[in-house]
Amino acid sequence: MKPLVFQTDFGLVDGAVSAMYGVAYCVNPELKIHDLTHDITPYHIWEASYRLIQTIAYWPEETVFVSVVDPGVGTSRRSVVAKTKSGKYIVTPDNGTLTHVLRLEGIVEVREIDEQVNRLPRSGESYTFYGRDVYAYTGARLASGMIDFVGVGPELPVSSLVSLPVVEPYLDGETACGTIDVLDVRFGSLWTNIPRKLFLETGIRYGDRVSITIENDTRTVYRNIILFAKSFADVYVGEALAYVNSLDCVAVAINQGSFARAYNIGTGNSWRIWIAPFRGF
Repeated sequence: MKPLVFQTDFGLVDGAVSAMYGVAYCVNPELKIHDLTHDITPYHIWEASYRLIQTIAYWPEETVFVSVVDPGVGTSRRSVVAKTKSGKYIVTPDNGTLTHVLRLEGIVEVREIDEQVNRLPRSGESYTFYGRDVYAYTGARLASGMIDFVGVGPELPVSSLVSLPVVEPYLDGETACGTIDVLDVRFGSLWTNIPRKLFLETGIRYGDRVSITIENDTRTVYRNIILFAKSFADVYVGEALAYVNSLDCVAVAINQGSFARAYNIGTGNSWRIWIAPFRGF
């Protein structure tokens, strides 16, 4: 029996997630089901992709993840199960949800879900709740050992997976340049795609002041000098800081405040950030 982990954009205000649980427990009542999150921003495939890579490394081999953020439900988009390099499985629509896992974790094999076999019996002609009828059902069958990976369906080339556009971080002299990939939602911190290793090539070290510029397309929304700190305790309450987050990338925050809300900052490839050593005025 393998762990089964659910992620959706369904929220918990209705019965959708509970229905997925029910389907899984009907497959095998001994399953152990866990929630990654059900608070993905509705239809936000990029965010779903990011939350998977934020989490997947910390679960044991053969864990089965079911990720359902599916604005194309009922269309010709494929339903797949991917096997990662570290031996986990992800059940999901092939719509870009696997972007970060493919780039950073690695995917070694993909199979398309055969809905003639792996679809909830008597689920009728509904084509709007694949999370319940296909993904939860297939994930539960795989996690319980009722089917093996081959039993999912026909193999697909890994290269055929849909990927979302990615802007790679880079150095421009002493300046680290990247994007704001996602928010630390509850606290409003900005999580960039600039890895610590690349960032340190600027020569910046803990305790240094850094110059930060944030733009949305061509509009500058923030420019200031802040501290590069080890933790929030290194600055006063209400003061901004840069730090290394739990994914070993640079983040920007306000101690006990929301940076995103304070400056109306969002996420995605249009949100660019530049961080450089502060050399004085």
